[in-house]
Amino acid sequence: MDASADTISRSLLAWYDAQARVLPWRSPPGSPPPEPYQVWLSEVMLQQTTVAAVGPYFAKFLARWPTVLDLAAADDADVMAAWAGLGYYARARNLLACARAVAARGGTFPATEAELQELPGLGAYTAAAVAAIAFGERATVVDANVERVVARLFAIDAPLPAGRKAIRARAEEITPAERAGDFAQAMMDLGATVCTSRAPRCLLCPLAESCAGRRQGAERFPVKPAKVAKPQRRGQAYWIERSGAVWLVQRPGTGMLGGMRALPDDGWSARGDGRGTGPLAGGWTSGGVVRHSFTHFDLDLQLMLYSGGDLDRLAADSGEWWPLDRLSDAGLPTLFAKAARLALAQHEDLGE
Repeated sequence: MDASADTISRSLLAWYDAQARVLPWRSPPGSPPPEPYQVWLSEVMLQQTTVAAVGPYFAKFLARWPTVLDLAAADDADVMAAWAGLGYYARARNLLACARAVAARGGTFPATEAELQELPGLGAYTAAAVAAIAFGERATVVDANVERVVARLFAIDAPLPAGRKAIRARAEEITPAERAGDFAQAMMDLGATVCTSRAPRCLLCPLAESCAGRRQGAERFPVKPAKVAKPQRRGQAYWIERSGAVWLVQRPGTGMLGGMRALPDDGWSARGDGRGTGPLAGGWTSGGVVRHSFTHFDLDLQLMLYSGGDLDRLAADSGEWWPLDRLSDAGLPTLFAKAARLALAQHEDLGE
């Protein structure tokens, strides 16, 4: 590692020793690393999700499934329900697949980045993070915060995503052999609290003197491609109620919101016209529209309320009646939780 890289890592680690965020899945700077299970669990949850949002979920999971063996033995539906509201539900399915693979090898995580990448559902970023933070291996950890710090530090002006190759190469250069886990977390903290996407606090940055991007205008970096408008989809969800309970189904194990309990829907209409026929014939009235944004598209979901009486046609093996007074325990994903709130609000409007 050349002198400039050494200066960068020393300056950053000194800053981290004084300014590290206190997070439930971390050990203090210079302390023995946390359990690999906790590192892995937190890193999976933190993907595309804020620290503030993850905190309560991490505590809930750890209380309910304190070890990877406990998680591996959990019922899929229970894990998906506990994950509800955290979003990006493929992560929960990957979490279970990985936990069960670790359980199959005796409940011990492998200690190297290369071996960690062999686990199902555990990608390159998470493998590097667990290897560095839990096992102290010199691994290059690049999340969105680190990407921004490195792009600014070296004024990398190649637009994303093409620029990521140069960003990773530079991140590799400055990653020290010692305290690799602390260095990775220091980079994350710097991006989250100082080198922010807007209005970076350059005067407080321990790397300001070394930062080429600061001299050119830090907010220019990383260079992002022009935004493309999201496609708009339309669909319907169906609210079927009987004797204080609502009919819920379990979505297929793969695809959007896979494996989650949900209201029946039209698949967000392959035709895109929001005119599904519903699981029962006749007796439907509109209950309003729920708008929700996914990563790659926006959705207008029309809520349809069933006012007919032909409920015997609902097959017992295709869904379940869920008590309205325990609906919060069903673990509905955010989209369907919004639809449920819309339906229940109409109860209140009617004085029911």
